[in-house]
Amino acid sequence: MSASLTLRAGLLSVAIFAAFIGAWYLATLPTAGTAANVDPEYAALVSGAASEGQKSAFPTPMAVASTLWEHLKNPFYVRGANDQGVGIQLAYSLGRVLVGYGLAALVAIPLGFLIGMSPLVYRALDPFIQILKPISPLAWMPLALYTIKDSGISAIFVIFICSLWPMLINTAFGVASVRKEWLNVAATLEVGPLRKAFMVILPAAAPTIMTGMRISIGIAWLVIVAAEMLVGGTGIGYFVWNEWNNLSIGNIITAILLIGLVGMALDLALARTARLVAYRE
Repeated sequence: MSASLTLRAGLLSVAIFAAFIGAWYLATLPTAGTAANVDPEYAALVSGAASEGQKSAFPTPMAVASTLWEHLKNPFYVRGANDQGVGIQLAYSLGRVLVGYGLAALVAIPLGFLIGMSPLVYRALDPFIQILKPISPLAWMPLALYTIKDSGISAIFVIFICSLWPMLINTAFGVASVRKEWLNVAATLEVGPLRKAFMVILPAAAPTIMTGMRISIGIAWLVIVAAEMLVGGTGIGYFVWNEWNNLSIGNIITAILLIGLVGMALDLALARTARLVAYRE
């Protein structure tokens, strides 16, 4: 039954993808017989393709596929400060995300344990968490740039902020939700607090903690693109903004596709890790 469902889901995915490509191809077909009637200012903005009989300046699927292949053939070239391969740009972004995400984990997981195990600490910190949690990470960027005076470290700080809350809240929830029976057994056996935390609470709360980490990595990868558009210099977000300034829509679509694939890979990696720490009763 599971294999049959997987096969049918795969076939449906292929059919949806084919329909999407077909609709995209039809939408970018040249208009037969007459030139497209478009606003001259729009045509000047998006290049002459808009006034050469094409319905829009949007590239065709084949054009995007060709652009993607060109990037994948040589992803690590360096031809100048504003002309670097997409592999290098992704590496810069991944580096910032992993540093900020790692720092957030170092803070969120121990603090989440403390909050989950102590009702007093929970009540004391909850107002601060509820105030800071809804703030958009990008709202911190001007303050970070003014204070830190380094665009790369400021981007890492923004990733730290946006990664912190899902891990912190899920860790606290997972620790607080550990079965009382297990804690009572540990107390009966006179297990020390540190050993109880590592031998009883951590294994029980691990699936919930991993869920928070999985949410955080998705948010972090989403935010880094916007942050790099603001700070510039390097990174896949800066690459997208730079290609927009060059009016290279094919490169933008290629970058969007690569951003999605990297994000999916990060999510799958954490999902696999979450399955390793899950337990069956």
